[in-house]
Amino acid sequence: MLPNDEKFGLKSQLTRAAVSIPANIAEGCSRTSETEYKRFLEIALGSAFELETHLLVIQNLEILSKESLNKVSTCLDKEEKQINRLISTLSASIKSQ
Repeated sequence: MLPNDEKFGLKSQLTRAAVSIPANIAEGCSRTSETEYKRFLEIALGSAFELETHLLVIQNLEILSKESLNKVSTCLDKEEKQINRLISTLSASIKSQ
């Protein structure tokens, strides 16, 4: 948990980036083409990288314990890999069309 007095608005930025990941995946699922779906997955991946950057800032500022950061970073890394695999699969499918 971030301190209430954190000065950089990181809590809000973390929340927005974290919520953006599944929201963009869901929005992409509603699209009618694989190309559009892939584009939203790329946006979701961008949000994941944004979240990763915020975590690095938090680490540098020593706002959270290394243990807490490692747990979140491990989950985020898995999520990024899953999104990347899905993007790769869609890219191959789009190329073969």
